[in-house]
This record gives sequence, structure tokens and C-alpha cells, in this order.
Amino acid sequence: MKCRIHLTVILSALLVLSSCNPEVQEEKQGTPNIVVIFMDDLGYGDLGVYGATGYETPNLDKMASQGMRFTNFYAAQAVCSASRAGLLTGCYPNRIGFHGALFPYSKEGINSEETTIAEMVKEKGYATAIFGKWHLGEAKQFLPLQHGFDEFAGLPYSNDMWPVDFDGNPITDTTNWRLKSFPPLPFIEGNEEVKIIATLEDQAQLTTTYTEKAVDFIKRKKDEPFFLYVPHSMPHVPIAVSDKFKGKSEQGLYGDLMMELDWSVGQILQALKDNGVEDNTLVVYTSDNGPWLNFGNHAGSTGGLREGKGTSWEGGQREPCIMQWPGVIPEGKICNNIASSIDLLPTIAAITESELPKNKIDGVNILSLLKGEKDANPRDNMYYYYGRNNLEGVRKGKWKLVFPHKHRSYKNNLPGNDGHAGPTSQVFFEETALYNLRRDPGENYDVKALYPEVVKELEMLAEVAREDLGDDLTGRKGSNRRPIGLLNQ
Repeated sequence: MKCRIHLTVILSALLVLSSCNPEVQEEKQGTPNIVVIFMDDLGYGDLGVYGATGYETPNLDKMASQGMRFTNFYAAQAVCSASRAGLLTGCYPNRIGFHGALFPYSKEGINSEETTIAEMVKEKGYATAIFGKWHLGEAKQFLPLQHGFDEFAGLPYSNDMWPVDFDGNPITDTTNWRLKSFPPLPFIEGNEEVKIIATLEDQAQLTTTYTEKAVDFIKRKKDEPFFLYVPHSMPHVPIAVSDKFKGKSEQGLYGDLMMELDWSVGQILQALKDNGVEDNTLVVYTSDNGPWLNFGNHAGSTGGLREGKGTSWEGGQREPCIMQWPGVIPEGKICNNIASSIDLLPTIAAITESELPKNKIDGVNILSLLKGEKDANPRDNMYYYYGRNNLEGVRKGKWKLVFPHKHRSYKNNLPGNDGHAGPTSQVFFEETALYNLRRDPGENYDVKALYPEVVKELEMLAEVAREDLGDDLTGRKGSNRRPIGLLNQ
């Protein structure tokens, strides 16, 4: 009996010593799991903790209470493909040749010379997977398995991009590519098309499918470090929801969908907990761009920010973002610093002790923000690029300088309803304007006459961007841009 007692005491002491051993702690800190959950067309005001009404998002609200909520977090650009390219490479999309959204049969995609987060952490022994929307090229050479991912299941592009017309012929004229019926979408696993998504009923299962595959991946990889990327197809239109959430909200189909997407987050977080890896996992939740406002009740909310998807105004590019990492990120913390999806790659590099890409990137390490370090401010500025290579604005601190440019506008147009799009306008913003985003996040009051010294400072910052990245609005080519990947390059 005494031997058993002594053995128990010795084992307990060893466990305590190992938990206090800096080398053991350092090893654990160098191999945390990374989960990035990426929405499509989610608005700044679409979550409960950001002011949503008419439906509840309890899992995301809880995640915010246990982690950090960002109030000035930006997508890389306010449109699908470019935004995703920025997240995965840590670059402004225009640096690597991306702009807009790639269409079916495009001969472009992510260049093999670029390093993705998946490729970076794979060098450290991470298992990697993506379940959801890719949208960085549909040809085999562009698909995820050729860019660092071990597993892929999902759609190659947006869920409204039908590759064939009503007669089954390829769509080559993309001027009227959005159709009213639902020809097939390819669902890919690995590098192969395995089934067709042909109806809204099929689309209604996508959220559940991605979630189940993510949960299964966590179960299978719990004993090794992993990077899991879950870029949901929704709430991009056409929106669809499974029977388990249909009719559950006070906000109709969009509210039902937001509840289902929140359920998905809850399932993933629960899987981390059930498999004993919750405390060693950084979870990031954000979106690619703001809401497609002309779809009315099938679109989200900007929370009062100006304009929406496809614009460099705050409603197009500022996103909700919540991060959780028990024991590292302080609970219930609100971060008001500027941060961006392009900052994820260098931050993950620091966390996983990975080597940064050899090519120049634009992201910065924001780990100091995640840890809640006092006075941390790793990113004090942000460039707003849109179009092929238009520098439409620049932000530093609370100030945003917007340059003359032509843009899509949702204002003064009656939105559509129940899945039908309303019109938008093309508006020319004629004069440079300065906005104080702390006092005026809706960008309504030009104060450049009051702060000429601020205008001068931001114009100098813009010149740095033009020299480096170029600017079509001023005819600058830029000295450090790289080409997008081309088919069979």
C-alpha cells in the first residue's frame, strides 16, 4: 500500500514539474492548432455582439466573451477572390495580381510562387484542410491540394456562379452570368468533382456538410498540430438553410441562416473541447467582405457603416472578427486597433515558429494585440485598394483619406427582395475627403478643411503605396507587384 502511495506521489510531482518546465511549455506554444472560419458577404452588424437583432448567435457571443472582439478589422479587399488571396498569402491582393472575383472557366488563379498559410505551417508538420469555398482558381494547378492543403471538400467558386446555361452550354459571356434557375455547381473532394450541387435544396446542406467534415478532421487530427480553414459559401446569395433552422428566426431566411452558421461555429468549438485541444487552439472568425445590400432581405447589415460589398467604404471592407485562444487571448477583450486578414499569416508564423515567405508580404504580426499587451499597435495604417489596382483610400489611426474614384453605390436604389437583386448605381466620388472614423464611422462628414496637416500626412503615406504597389487612378505602375498564376504556366 505504501509503495502505491509513494508511486502516486512521485507521478503527481512529475506531472507538476513537467507542467512548469519552460521547455515543455515552449514546445506546446510552438505547435498550437489554428482554425480560421471565414464567412462570405457577412456584414459588420450581422452578429449578436455587433448589434444584430431578430435572431441570436449564442456561440459567437460566447466566443467573444471568452476571447477578443475586433472593431476595426479589415478584409484584404471588398470582394471574393481578392479577399481570399490576401488572407492566405498575407499580401494586399493587388500585389499578387488578384482583383475582383474569378469566374468559371477562368485561366487565372493563385501563383505557385506564392506561399499560403497552409504551405507555411506544413513545413512545421501541420496537417492541413479546407472545407468550403476556395475561389482562387478552378483548374487543378490552382486547387488547394497544390497549395499546401492535405484535404479539400467544397465549391471551387461562389455558389451563384453557374458554369453552364439552361441548355448545358458553358457560359462565356459573363455580362449576365447570374441566372434565375440553378444549373449544376461542381462539388470537389481533393482534386476531383464528386457530385453536383444542382438545386437550392442541395445548397441548403452545404453549411452542414462543411461543418461535419471540419468536426471529423478535428477528431482525426487531434493528436497532431493542424490548420483548419472553413470558408463557408454563405451568407452569399442564393441563401439556403437546412430544415433544422428553417423558420427559427424573426428575420426570415437570412436570420435562419445566421443561426445555422452560428450553430456551425458551436459544433467546431465543441469538437475542439471534446477532443481535448480547445486550450491549444487559436480560432479566428471573420468574413471576406461586407453585405451585398441590393439583395435586400437576403443581405446582411453593415451596422450603419457606409455602402457595402464591392466598395472601399467602411461597409464594404470593415468586418466583424472574433478570436479565441484560452490562456493567451484575454477573456472578454475588445480590440479597437486596426488589424486585417492579411495579418493572419505573419501572426500564425510567429505562433507556430514558422519561416515567413521569401516573397514580400504586407501583413504584420498582431500577436501582441491578441495577448492584450498595453500600448501594442503593430498596424497603424491600411490601404484601401479596389478595381484592378485603384488606391481609393488610406487610413492611419482614426483618420481615413478617400481619393476621387468611381464606385458602386447602393444609395437611393430600392433593394430587391427574396433573392432578387435590386439595382445599383455607378457614382463618381469627385473630391478628396478626410473622415474621422472614431467620431464618424459612417463617413458622412468631410473634415479636411479643419485638419490640413493630417491630409498631408496621409497623402505622403499614399505615395509610399503608389511607389510600391502602384495606383491606376494616378497612372502609377508600382515597383513590387507580382503576376497572378496562369493556366499551365
